[in-house]
Amino acid sequence: MKAYKLEVLIIDFDGHGSVKAVQDALENGRFANRCIYPHVMRGVEADVGEWDDSHPLNNRDTALAEYDRIFSKASANSA
Repeated sequence: MKAYKLEVLIIDFDGHGSVKAVQDALENGRFANRCIYPHVMRGVEADVGEWDDSHPLNNRDTALAEYDRIFSKASANSA
């Protein structure tokens, strides 16, 4: 299975005021009145192996470390 890391530029037309506020708006799908404009600037793909419920990306306690491991390797391979 593949996973994709996207670097995103967001224009904050409504003045959310912080990275955390914009991140929350994206993660919760609140796009009232087109208040933000997401635009993918860059993307990297990585093979994450077979997927099941115990995959490290599927666990809040291990997801960040696994993300860093997978995408540091993927970035090195694409350079």
